[in-house]
Amino acid sequence: MPVAVVTGAGSGLGRVIAQALDGAGFQVALLGRTKASLDETASVMARPLVLPTDVASAADVSAAFAAVVGLWGRVDLLVNNAGTFGPSGDPDEVGPQEFASTLAVNVTGSFLCAREAFAQMKRQDPRGGRIINNGSISAHVPRPGSAAYTTSKHAITGLTRSLALDGRTHDIAVGQIDIGNAATEMTAGIAVGARQADGTVRPEPTFDPQHVADAVVAMAQLPLGVSVPAMTILATGMPYAGRG
Repeated sequence: MPVAVVTGAGSGLGRVIAQALDGAGFQVALLGRTKASLDETASVMARPLVLPTDVASAADVSAAFAAVVGLWGRVDLLVNNAGTFGPSGDPDEVGPQEFASTLAVNVTGSFLCAREAFAQMKRQDPRGGRIINNGSISAHVPRPGSAAYTTSKHAITGLTRSLALDGRTHDIAVGQIDIGNAATEMTAGIAVGARQADGTVRPEPTFDPQHVADAVVAMAQLPLGVSVPAMTILATGMPYAGRG
């Protein structure tokens, strides 16, 4: 059975993606900060491995991947999903530490997990694997007052492209999924009212996160000779081009 690692698996998109991969026949390692939340995700899965992990900690990430390889012998898929919105407000209202903390989770965490996955995918036999990074619509266009989050998600695009280039000679396929307004706990306020580029606050349409999970599974099941460099999936009526 193929082996998947999903970060941010204790809630939201990470939970739905992990459970969908389990249903598609993957052995799935669940990484996240809170064991109770990971256990809840795992409760309906056939082959879960619960690994409480702070993705911003190199030691935690290294230990988690060692546990995965120790149990299952390889890593075929990494879904870099863990992330935080971070602070909101004009740039002068965002504290330097808040900015740095957002990048630590969203960017450094994704790099640390990709680093471990990359090393394992290079040395395993048969070699190779796939990495899917969660980029977000903010990898393309910002929301007002989101300097930290938007910076982090633009950085994910650069990370994805660099990993994809470096992975070619090692049979490592790397792509990015950019998601707009999937209905999760993290985005619950958007359906009620979200600040728009013109200063108004208006509700935005959302969509079932299961569609995101289905898209990730479809990407994950492709042969390694086929890449999806980038996919955008969003609620059809949401403000996107120019953000309204």
